Amino acid sequence: MESITIKLSDNELIRKFEEDCETRGLSRRTIEGYVSILNLFSSFLKKKGLTLLNINRDVLRDYISYMRKQGINPKTIGNHFSALSSFYEYATYENLTEENIVLKVRKRYLWQYKRNDNGNSQRKLISVEEMANFINSILDIRDKAIAILLAKTGIRRGELIRIDLDDVNWKDMSIMLKPTHKRSNRVIFFDPECAIILKKWLRRRELIADPECRALFVSYQTGKRLKRNGVYTAFVRWAIKLGLYNPESE
Repeated sequence: MESITIKLSDNELIRKFEEDCETRGLSRRTIEGYVSILNLFSSFLKKKGLTLLNINRDVLRDYISYMRKQGINPKTIGNHFSALSSFYEYATYENLTEENIVLKVRKRYLWQYKRNDNGNSQRKLISVEEMANFINSILDIRDKAIAILLAKTGIRRGELIRIDLDDVNWKDMSIMLKPTHKRSNRVIFFDPECAIILKKWLRRRELIADPECRALFVSYQTGKRLKRNGVYTAFVRWAIKLGLYNPESE
């Protein structure tokens, strides 16, 4: 087995995970979705005499086969495994399991990407729910702040890296973007969920930023303004870890 068995019922584990999600500031809708999926998975496990902390890769493969036989579409199966991955990431963090075994199974069996007629890979579009699951699974606070700001506002990468601290208006939760020829409306707004993550990043930023740098997002290596490649790397490393991107497909 690839997990450490402890004396906690599935219901207790799910409740503790729900509390952790609330502490992390996840939306109520996201939390309810996670809990619903975990309850379904727990019911599947009970029929096999197993618990959430007593599974292996074979069990996860069986669950994929079970859902496919039920006629569940690939997108929904992917959403289920995003929720399971979030739970087992939590379990690993709390030392309840040795590793998040969902990641390797999902990468191997649920990775899907479209190709055009020439056989070249195309960009994969993900749903709002999949994006929410992706953001919620990012552990690094800077990378999470970058992801949620891009997702909530729709700004471009170049616009994001040019944002300075003074551009953020916390009173009305808005940001004044630097002028570009592609944008006429330079004022964007973010919501309370985004504000919480940004403020957490600012506390972390104080410890690593160059005192003379006024950029909102800075590099961990230099403490200076984050560059375009830094944003790309921040996204890709989490997408690979979560099975949303396969570099071997390029």
